[in-house]
Amino acid sequence: MPPSPPLTRRQAWWLAIRPRTLPAAVGPVLVGVGLAIGDHLFSLLPALAALAGALLLQIASNLANDYYDFVKGYDRPDRKGPTRVALSGLISLAELRLGLAAVLLLTAAIGLYLISVAGWPILAVGVAAIIASVAYSGGPFPLSVNGLGDLFVFLFFGLAAVVGSYYVQALTVTPLVWVAALPPGFLITAILVVNNLRDIETDAAVGKRTLAVRLGAPGARREYTLLLAGAYAVPLALLLAALTLTPEAFSPADLLVLLPWLTLPAALRLRRIIYTAADGPTMNQALAGTARLSLNFSVLFAIGLALWG
Repeated sequence: MPPSPPLTRRQAWWLAIRPRTLPAAVGPVLVGVGLAIGDHLFSLLPALAALAGALLLQIASNLANDYYDFVKGYDRPDRKGPTRVALSGLISLAELRLGLAAVLLLTAAIGLYLISVAGWPILAVGVAAIIASVAYSGGPFPLSVNGLGDLFVFLFFGLAAVVGSYYVQALTVTPLVWVAALPPGFLITAILVVNNLRDIETDAAVGKRTLAVRLGAPGARREYTLLLAGAYAVPLALLLAALTLTPEAFSPADLLVLLPWLTLPAALRLRRIIYTAADGPTMNQALAGTARLSLNFSVLFAIGLALWG
């Protein structure tokens, strides 16, 4: 076969931002928007700004991961994942640093607008999120290397994204918002589990102690199962709580909170792949599939919450 044509600069940067991971940033914001609509507190500009900020933080984390994993020697030619632009030389380290700085500056600019809308809580969360997006792979204590990546993703790309998206519209937070933030957090963490399970051998070989490396492949697969189970348990728990606390107010519309259960067949197929395959291409498909599952679940959950009120 003839050699593949070289990538253009635009294609290389598109590869660097890892577009398949971006649905993970969209889903939680949609859940926050769905909650705000259900509470009649939806506000368009803050919602759009929250979405842009979430996407930029995801891109910043991806660029930092590509840069620092190469600089620290964790990326090697035998890795099973998609092409890394630093490792392959498609983008120089200096260009990656500039790209990361530009993304973080854009994130900060959006953060300033959200701070003007919602005040100091957004400042605190925004600063912490920006620091964590870089500290995930960089700094003296990289979160991903020390087994804390899963917790970081759950807290910032799950809980903080949902709660923050709701807060910038409503300027308050209810207990329901915290509970509804759990499924996106679980599913986004599941994306990371697939990524780390795929790379478990190469990560262990270079001393990268992800949670998957610490748990071993069987433990990582159990973590994936528990995260999926937790995501689907929350809508059911919300419905049962509503039936228990206000049975007189039940209507068939309350069942809309179970809309995410329509994605259960896809979740079961992905779990079967995780337990039966280990080769790079198949795991990459499972990674993309889990990202789609996260988005589809969140879209249906947002619709259900908006209509459920």
